[in-house]
Amino acid sequence: MHQTETDQFSNDLTDRALKEEVITLAWDDHITFDSIQRQTGCTEREVIAIMRSELKASSFRMWRKRVTGRKSYKHGVLEGSL
Repeated sequence: MHQTETDQFSNDLTDRALKEEVITLAWDDHITFDSIQRQTGCTEREVIAIMRSELKASSFRMWRKRVTGRKSYKHGVLEGSL
């Protein structure tokens, strides 16, 4: 089965919308990777891959520093303390 140009365009828009949603959720310090997975179906590894491919290198490093190496909402550590 061949995809028409319209189908391909629609898939590209869907992929773009998903990436934008993942990026928005990932930047929010109060949303855990588990929450992102429930909302988008993307695992933590996939979120990291999307962030790496879509952000500038310096922005990606800054984001990774925020979500690793400390207790954070992102990993659900503080989720119960809200």
